Amino acid sequence: MINEILLIGTLIVLYGAVLLWFYLFGTGGLMAFTVFATIAANIEVMILVDAFGMEMTLGNILFATTFLVTDILSEVAGKRAAQQAVWAGIAANVLFIVVSQSWLLYVPSVNDWVRPSIEAVFSNTPRMMLSSLAGYAVAQGFDVWLYHKWGEITERKTGDHRAFLWLRNNGSTLVSQLVNTVLFTALAFWGTYDIPTLISVALSSYVIFIFTSLLDTPVVYAARRLHDQKKGHTADAA
Repeated sequence: MINEILLIGTLIVLYGAVLLWFYLFGTGGLMAFTVFATIAANIEVMILVDAFGMEMTLGNILFATTFLVTDILSEVAGKRAAQQAVWAGIAANVLFIVVSQSWLLYVPSVNDWVRPSIEAVFSNTPRMMLSSLAGYAVAQGFDVWLYHKWGEITERKTGDHRAFLWLRNNGSTLVSQLVNTVLFTALAFWGTYDIPTLISVALSSYVIFIFTSLLDTPVVYAARRLHDQKKGHTADAA
């Protein structure tokens, strides 16, 4: 039961952190959060746990926050800002791969004690991170495009570009998360786990993504409300 409690707590903390960073730092805070989340998730994803009756990798919630961030940016700042967040995440991960792999080139001191642990984690990081980058780049690019495509459809139907936020949010994230799950599982774990384990990991990951996608909808609404309040204060001050 401890794993389930930790996952629920992590979801609450991270979704709350997205709102807090947006409140404190604006869209720049969301860009920074994307960098943090993509790097941390690519390390965390190497851990397998059992929770909710399924075997799953950690990192799913962190990855889910990156889709939450791009949806918020799409809503309050537009398509270009959301795409910039995607590119920032990709660039940060490429740099992290280069830097983390350089650590393994150093000759450790005779008094060093951490090198075996560093090697155990980061010797497998390039495949994980490259697999994640491929899935992230494709899925996030698709997510941003689909979010705005849903926006065009709902605006034509209602005449209000702000209507049906829940549809834009879930209609884009649920589909793009499926793309991300399939690509990442195949690229990262093929040959490492047997087929039943791969299917189990993919299914459990997507089940988690379904819940995280549905649960992030109130956060997107809250972020838009924060944005509207800040704009209102700015207009009043002007």
